[in-house]
This record gives sequence, C-alpha cells and structure tokens, in this order.
Amino acid sequence: MNTQLFGSKMASIPAISQSQLFLKKTQFISTPKTSFFTIPISKPNKSLNLYGLKFKKPVAATAETAAAAEEKGKGKKRYPGEGKGFVEEMRFVAMKLHTKDQAKEGEKEAQEKPLPKWEPSVDGYLKFLVDSKLVYDTLEKIVDKADYPEYAEFRNTGLERAESLAKDLAWFKEQGYSIPEPSSPGLNYSAYVEELSKKDPQAFICHFYNTYFAHSAGGRMIGKKVAEMILNGKELEFYKWDGDLKQLLQNVRDKLNKVAENWTREEKNHCLEETEKSFKFSGEILRLILS
Repeated sequence: MNTQLFGSKMASIPAISQSQLFLKKTQFISTPKTSFFTIPISKPNKSLNLYGLKFKKPVAATAETAAAAEEKGKGKKRYPGEGKGFVEEMRFVAMKLHTKDQAKEGEKEAQEKPLPKWEPSVDGYLKFLVDSKLVYDTLEKIVDKADYPEYAEFRNTGLERAESLAKDLAWFKEQGYSIPEPSSPGLNYSAYVEELSKKDPQAFICHFYNTYFAHSAGGRMIGKKVAEMILNGKELEFYKWDGDLKQLLQNVRDKLNKVAENWTREEKNHCLEETEKSFKFSGEILRLILS
C-alpha cells in the first residue's frame, strides 16, 4: 500500500472525544485496541474502512482466564486422565494394554498364537487360588508393615482377599480335594513385590492398584464363568466383599489420588511404566486355571 495514501487517510479520521474513549480500567485486563490493527494492510485489492473504527470486545479479568493464560504460557503437557486424578491415569494405561476384543480402549495387538481352549479344571483352579492367596498375603503384609508411611493408607480397605481365599481353600479341602503348594508364578510375583516394596514405593503402588482393581472387574467375570463350568455355580468367598464394592473401590481411589499428590511427574510416570510388568505376573497366575 502506498504509505503516503495511508497517511492521508489516517489524517482524515474524525477526532474522537476523550469521553468517548473513557473506560474503567478495573473492568478489563488491557486497554482495548482498535480493529484496524488486526486488518492485514498487505492486501491492496480490499479497501479499508478506517472511518468506522470499532473497539475489540474487552475480556473480563477473572481468575479462570488468568489461570488459563498462565497454564498456556507454561506449555505443560497434559497426560491422559490427569484431570480426574492419578488413578484415572493408571486406569488409562492399564486399559491400553488390553486388546481391542478385551476392551474398547485396548491398543495391544492380539496374540498370533491362539490361547488354549477355555477348559478349566478343578486342579488348575486350585493352583490359581493358592498362588493368588500367596500374592494377596504378601500385599497385605506389606501395607501392614508399612516400610513407607503411604502404605499405611491402604490398611483395612475392605478389598483384602487373603482371608476370603483361606476360607475357599478350606472348603475345597472339605470336599476331598488336595490343596497344592504355591507354584512358580505365585512365588515369583510374591518375591518381586516384596523386594519392590522396600525400595520403590511408586512401582509397588502400581502392582497394588492393578491386583485389587483387576480382580474386582475382570476377575469377577472369570470367577463366575469358572463356577458355572466346574463348581455347579458356587460363588466363592474370593468374589464376595463386605459392604458396597463400588464404594470400597472409590474409597481406595481417593486414597491413591491423595498419595500421588505428593509425587513428582517423574515418579508418577515411573509408576505407570510398571503396569506392563504387573500384567505379565498376574497373567502367568491366571493361566494356571487352564493347567
């Protein structure tokens, strides 16, 4: 655009009185700017109406907008589920490790080699229950001992399973079944979480969460299916809780979120990274049902 022409047009703009421009500063974050600053002056094919100056709509100075601006300025990365608390982050990562046929959020590729036909046996189920009891015994002893103060938050949550499993194994013994000794999957997992709990609380919490919460969801479905196939529909104590399970789970979610509030982002990420190992160990124990 010809600078001389632009200058002449600017000079012809009618004067605006001071009263017309008066604004209360407390109502706005910044002094309103006129709209011609936002019009590109590099396009000669469009005429500029510089006589009809309009002020931009002022933005109210609220705490919300200030916080949003500050957050945007920081460029902070948001992790999936972070806005709802750390438990939602753990749930998100766990669901991603499922296959599409297991969960709608699953991303893991299905195994090329199909799993054995689902034909559980009482002997295999007993191995699963025995190894599961060993793991729950270990988890519950760890929180009772509380080498780290945050472990104590998870005492007597109502999700404990070791005592229920002891009752189930006693019932099987009454039916004439021989109760096996713990096998490698349970022994390995128990030893792993025991060692982890002494030096790595974030990783331990990951195993604690996945063990109890997985059993309350998919674990119950598996238990029901096995009971229908080999136990004449008998519901074991392993799948019963005193009180409202939904509320018990929510109470533990709240505790987990509270504990994680004191963690750095790096510590949270470390916890999330342990999820795949928890799936590996628990999967080996689950497969005992088909052994």
